[in-house]
Amino acid sequence: MVTDLEQLLCDLISDDDVRAVAAVDALSALGKSALPSLMEMLRDTDPNRRWWAIRVMSAIPTPEVPERLRKALSDPDYTVRQCAALGLSQQPSADSIPDLINTLNDKDRLVARLAADALIAIGGPAVTDLIHTLETGLQPSKIEAARALAVIGDTRAIPAMFAAWENGSALIRHWVEHGFERMGVGMQFFQPE
Repeated sequence: MVTDLEQLLCDLISDDDVRAVAAVDALSALGKSALPSLMEMLRDTDPNRRWWAIRVMSAIPTPEVPERLRKALSDPDYTVRQCAALGLSQQPSADSIPDLINTLNDKDRLVARLAADALIAIGGPAVTDLIHTLETGLQPSKIEAARALAVIGDTRAIPAMFAAWENGSALIRHWVEHGFERMGVGMQFFQPE
């Protein structure tokens, strides 16, 4: 006899999006009791099954979930990494900061952008690491760090943002200017006489 949990898991991986989305809601309502089965799905070789497991786990607000989402940031499949980064923006955890900072360099730029969104959701605790990335990171991570700092709007980042504005790309300058505008920081430029 098939249990309700087993039926929901079958629906989740049925390749029928309507059934799968309904299963997400029902499984997330089960909360912690669904986690062992979902964690088992994370070991599956099929990235689609791992994606659905991450999708459901992202909707279960328990302390165990962010750790699993962090591990999924290094999944070989970019769609699983995207889902994990999005999940971490829904369940922000300061413990995720180092993993998310590393993910700012992901070869899939949507993964990197979603990682920055998760850092934005964490807010203040991520600022020091974002400043360090803006100052010393690779170019793609610097752009995402500038965007995250601009949206967070923490004044501790002003000196690093100004330095990045002076030496950065057009995208970095855009995000720094956006951040300064949000923070109410004026920038005046003088032409030499």
